[in-house]
Amino acid sequence: AELQIAEAVALVDTLQNWTVLDKIIIPTKNPDKKFIFGKGNFQVLTEKIKKLPHVTAVFLNVERISSLTKKELEDAWGVKVFDRYTVVLHIFRCNARTKEAKLQIALAEIPLLRSNLKNEVSQLDQQKGGSRYIMGSGETFMETQNRVLKEKELKIRSALEKLRRKRSLLRTQRRKREFPVISVMGYTNCGKTTLIKALTGEAGLQPRDQLFATLDITAHAGYLPSHMAVIYVDTIGFLTDLPHNLVESFSATLEEVAYSDLIVHVRDITHPETILQKATVLSVLKNLNIPSHLLDSMVEVHNKVDLIERYKPTEENALAISALHGHGLELLKEEIEKKVLTATGKKILTVNINLEGPQLSWLYKEATVQQVEVMPEDGTARVKVIISSSAFGRYKKLFPNSKIFM
Repeated sequence: AELQIAEAVALVDTLQNWTVLDKIIIPTKNPDKKFIFGKGNFQVLTEKIKKLPHVTAVFLNVERISSLTKKELEDAWGVKVFDRYTVVLHIFRCNARTKEAKLQIALAEIPLLRSNLKNEVSQLDQQKGGSRYIMGSGETFMETQNRVLKEKELKIRSALEKLRRKRSLLRTQRRKREFPVISVMGYTNCGKTTLIKALTGEAGLQPRDQLFATLDITAHAGYLPSHMAVIYVDTIGFLTDLPHNLVESFSATLEEVAYSDLIVHVRDITHPETILQKATVLSVLKNLNIPSHLLDSMVEVHNKVDLIERYKPTEENALAISALHGHGLELLKEEIEKKVLTATGKKILTVNINLEGPQLSWLYKEATVQQVEVMPEDGTARVKVIISSSAFGRYKKLFPNSKIFM
């Protein structure tokens, strides 16, 4: 419970101008019940809130509370009441940068607007004015509002579908260029962006020490030890009990992961709940229908080891690193390269070429040239390349007399 409340405080601290004045741990009943506390606990809580004159809202760290419960509590306490869904949604709203993230948040807001509408209508009914017909067709206020929300939802879904098709087209183009794609995933604030910055040397990346700093999938180019160009994809962080509607809204963003060649799972190994965080990430990945070969080949990275003395990973095959200080990155790059070569079916080989012919420029264009050793006496060169199976097939057809050393 202490760790859950610490995470709840971290969520609030993520928001500008929001401050936690006090916190309390109280057992809750079924959140679907009208009151989620027993009478005694409700009394304790009410007295506590009344003693804090500067309180403007109460955050209950449960996934969702019904609109009826929300209204009852707000009436009793005289302040706004938020659940986990509302707070996380608001953080998303503040962090959304791209059109797609904004659309996904608008989609996740629809269930919230629906429950607020029920609340408004029940209040109108109590004032004996809720059932009046307001449209010529005899449509009630509730029906009109529901229809408007339904239309809004369809519009958002269609706009998201357009963006999904566009992304699918970009993905096809990337496949043609044959850049391996590595998805970097993990619990929120585990250091994914810092790691990508360390692997790519991209100065423009500014990691932030806060929950959900990354909402949009962003792609960053980097090189592996063999000079092979790859694309690292930064993804949204996960959270325990991340409200279902939010995961659903962002599944379009996360589907990109299913098309990657490798997943790197980053863990903040200093966090007291690191094992629970790992379980959260793995369960979300399973729900996203990620192909089993991707889950089996996943690279597990234990980050922030600079904060633990003489750290040794307990899990087999896990790699200990510090993205901030660059410890263990070379080993990680080697492991990524090994797995990428297996996943993509790329080969590392040496070919003998005639320098007067078009072979060298063809290899530069279609493969990754690692090394060129010129033999001036006979006008040839030995070229070490990383090449995909399809490009290798084309090479053998075009240059059947070329000597190849695997």
